[in-house]
Amino acid sequence: MNKFGISLSMVVLLAAACATAPAHAEEVLVQRVQQEQGMNLPTRGMSMDQVEKQFGAPQRKLTPRGGGSARQPVINRWDYSNFIVYFEKSHVIHSVLNTPAGNNTNPAAVN
Repeated sequence: MNKFGISLSMVVLLAAACATAPAHAEEVLVQRVQQEQGMNLPTRGMSMDQVEKQFGAPQRKLTPRGGGSARQPVINRWDYSNFIVYFEKSHVIHSVLNTPAGNNTNPAAVN
């Protein structure tokens, strides 16, 4: 087989491998969202006081980020053992499961 044939074969194999990756990622995301919906997590709009009263003190409160302008409000992140809560100023904007997705396995390293 010549170099062109080998290169073409590699491109076809890589394309086939990449085509299945997004489908798997979507499936994992759907499962994660379904799992989150079945859990008791802080809901959008709750205040920091309400979250702490209902769920207790977080394991870690990360340093606030942003706040440089009205378009970049202060964002706070609280880490609990099973979930992470994001606040805009002092109200919940999102809660997510704390899973090893690669971006939240060691949040302390981000500080």
